[in-house]
Amino acid sequence: MTIDNGSTAIKTSGRSFFDLGGWLITALTVILAAIWFFPLYWALITSFRTDDEAVRPGVHLLPDAFNLKGYLFVITNSNLPTWYLNSLITSVGVTVLAVFMAACAGYAISQLRFPGRMALWYLILASFMVPISALIVNHFIIIAGVKLLNTHLGIILPMLITPVTIIVYKQFFDGMPREYREAAVIDGANEFQLLFRVFLPMNWGITTALAIITFIGAWNSFLWPFLAAQNEKMMTVTVGITAVQDTFGVAYARVLAGAVLAGLPVAMAYLIFQRKVTQAITLSAGIKG
Repeated sequence: MTIDNGSTAIKTSGRSFFDLGGWLITALTVILAAIWFFPLYWALITSFRTDDEAVRPGVHLLPDAFNLKGYLFVITNSNLPTWYLNSLITSVGVTVLAVFMAACAGYAISQLRFPGRMALWYLILASFMVPISALIVNHFIIIAGVKLLNTHLGIILPMLITPVTIIVYKQFFDGMPREYREAAVIDGANEFQLLFRVFLPMNWGITTALAIITFIGAWNSFLWPFLAAQNEKMMTVTVGITAVQDTFGVAYARVLAGAVLAGLPVAMAYLIFQRKVTQAITLSAGIKG
């Protein structure tokens, strides 16, 4: 009986220790989440303040009165609708072209046998060692040389370099049973039919996840659109809001209202497709890790 009581006491104390550790981890997670979220909260709340209230000393977690003057000013005194349209055109263009090319490349490397196949595969893997920002100068020289600056195509083309989507597709195509391909080939299917009628339909979840994360990345892109779109009417929303903030002076409420409007579509897309976004980020992180 004494041994049993002792083992029970040990189990109880061990359970209490792990319960305490779980509570501590939870509390730490909540604190870190609050620290991360506070700048976003402060930007959102400040966008509803008046300009005088935004520069008032002290910390005020809520505005004296919610108003939309900052948003109305940004909408009526900037080319925001045009910037939204430019962002939509470039983001959709990048998403469609990048995912299409990645699916084709992933299928070719996974399923076809051609000279230089492995060299191409290792080249794609090695591309992770070169940050996109290191290629900006080359991109600018090439795009300027072919007279595509200040055009949608000039913004879209350099943003199509997305090796992670190719790698994800290849991995999933590698896992497809060979019997599906052999059965389709016996029925007379060519390579394009194999890709679009057999392989992609069985991986629509992956395609959707990659498309969403590619769209969000293209919408949030700043450096290349900032260099390629020098005309205000061709700017994307992220570049446009930054370019005109100096004209607002110290009107922090107006500037942050513009920032909120710029990030609103991405936030809505994440809230609607958060499971797919999380899946795509997990896949990308797994590849890079």
